[in-house]
This record gives sequence, C-alpha cells and structure tokens, in this order.
Amino acid sequence: MATSEIMRIYTFPEPVLKTVADSVANINGQLQKFIDRMGETMYAAPGIGLAANQVGELKRILVYDLTSRSEGRNLSVLVNPEIVHGEGEIVYDEACLSVIDFSAEVTRQAQIKVRGYDRHGKPVEIEAEGLFAVCLQHEIDHLNGKLFIDHISSLKRGLYKRKLQKILKKGKDSEMRL
Repeated sequence: MATSEIMRIYTFPEPVLKTVADSVANINGQLQKFIDRMGETMYAAPGIGLAANQVGELKRILVYDLTSRSEGRNLSVLVNPEIVHGEGEIVYDEACLSVIDFSAEVTRQAQIKVRGYDRHGKPVEIEAEGLFAVCLQHEIDHLNGKLFIDHISSLKRGLYKRKLQKILKKGKDSEMRL
C-alpha cells in the first residue's frame, strides 16, 4: 500500500456519523485509492476498524485489521456489507475512533454471518465470532448511522455527553490562551 494522505476522522456529535451511508454501485480506481487512504488512516489512528462515515464519506465501505501489530498488516475491506444472520450474545468493552475518551460495555450478537463484496467486487460471505463479530457489527452500525453509544443506557450516554462538553470547553479555553 502506497503512503497516502491521512484523512480526518469525524467525531461525535458530527452529523455525518448519524447518517446512513449509500450503497456503492461502482468499484473503480478512484474507490481503490479511497480504500487505501481509509486503511492508512485506520492504521495511523491506530484502530482495528474504520467505516467510510467516520472520514466523512457516505459510502457503504469499511476496512478492518485484527492482526496483531507484531504480525504486520492484513487490511480487509467490505463493500456494501450486510449482516444476514446472527445468534448468541457477547458483551465487549468497546471504544471508537469517533467517540473520544470513552469506552463502555456493549451487548452484541456473538456469532454473525456477513455478506458483501471485497475491494475488487467479488462477493464474500464471512462468518465471525468474538472480537471479529464485534468489530464487524460496530463498523456496520457506523454505515447505518449508529454509534456504539447508541447501544448503552441513556444515563451513561448523558454522562458521556457532559464529559465531552467539558473536554471540548477545556480545549477551547486552552486555544484561547495560545
């Protein structure tokens, strides 16, 4: 993968994160470059998954890599992914590149089956469980305009929103002193 420009990752409460992404109709060279930039952005963050909404593009594309850093990189791409089956339950402490300074336990399906296309337009079907299932559900949620904080109680979500307001206010106060 060639070195490319790192994209801005949008953060809550920016509206693009609450917007449903559009299906991709044409996988072309321009889209390949966009996918490479998404991968570089995810690795630079660093994260294990990134959805196009998070970089301001309303396209049904996600990238992920659950390979340990010591094993190198293995970027995977899903275009127009959809969960076609799920069962069981898993609780996982999730965080997100778009939800700054916060993590929470989220209940999701333990095993899922996802259909979509790879970066070359070839149909793929993936069966995932554990962290892999959590990652795919988390990123597909982004494409559907949902964040992991939408899965937690309104009380915890409210606490996070207040915490975020303090963080943002503190950031503006320190900018004013510069």
